[in-house]
Amino acid sequence: MALGLLRALHPTIQRKLSDDIINVASAIKTVHRENETAPLSIGLERVLGLYQTNKGRRWYDKNPDLSVAIKTISTLPEADYLNIMEGICMSLK
Repeated sequence: MALGLLRALHPTIQRKLSDDIINVASAIKTVHRENETAPLSIGLERVLGLYQTNKGRRWYDKNPDLSVAIKTISTLPEADYLNIMEGICMSLK
């Protein structure tokens, strides 16, 4: 749902939201570095997603800003990833 909402946005808004997503993900990663209990594996689905990013197979892979933002959050622990996606949905509805 979040990706569908992102897709419908004007490119300027997509760019701004991408910057915000990256900033949130960076803050979360900093907290996890300080708290060394974060899981080491990102999971098979996310590894496959990163592979697809490199091949440019998804619509947002063709948008450099969104591609970086989605790649950045895809390496977060699943709970953090889902919280960000839920936040996107809530803020764009």
